[in-house]
Amino acid sequence: MSDEIEVDGESGAPIWAAFGDLMSVLLGAFVLILVGVVALQLELSTRLDDEVKQRQAEAARRKTLEQALAVPLAAGRVTLVDGRIGIRGSVLFALNSDQLQPEGRELLKSLAPPLAEYLSSREEILMVSGFTDDRQVREGNRQFADNWALSAERALTVTRALIAEGVPSSAVFAAAFGAEQPVGSNADEEGRARNRRVEMAPIPRPKATVATDAP
Repeated sequence: MSDEIEVDGESGAPIWAAFGDLMSVLLGAFVLILVGVVALQLELSTRLDDEVKQRQAEAARRKTLEQALAVPLAAGRVTLVDGRIGIRGSVLFALNSDQLQPEGRELLKSLAPPLAEYLSSREEILMVSGFTDDRQVREGNRQFADNWALSAERALTVTRALIAEGVPSSAVFAAAFGAEQPVGSNADEEGRARNRRVEMAPIPRPKATVATDAP
């Protein structure tokens, strides 16, 4: 009888050993899962903190830009619609001219620093667009062939002025729209004055593409 009990005890030992090994494996797996969950929570928390800081910084840059625009907005020299900054042509240029007036140069000088700061941490580029009314370029002014040329030169003038005041040349470009896309009626002087303008608007920066040779 004692021999049988001894045999049974010896046969049960491997079972308990296997059970202990299984519990060790389960405990190890649980620890790994717990560590993974904690690491994921820490990563999510870090991402959330980074996103909050990024949004706060962006809000601060936007506020700085709005403050820079406050005075000219109140004076009616500029407009701000859907993120597009519009500047009346009469503020920047004399009629049929692409030479900046002192008032326009001072305005661009005040806008350049907050614009540069706004663009510095965003994947965006500033498009400076020139627009005219539908009247033909004044007779005798042979500098510009048509309104396309006039709007292009005005956009380039503003672009160069912004670059001279600190906006990186890689973050700004000029575009010409001539008499297209009016914001007022060209049937009266008030509407034509509104159409003679320069707009500045941030747009997504073009993605770099790698050219590949055809086989």
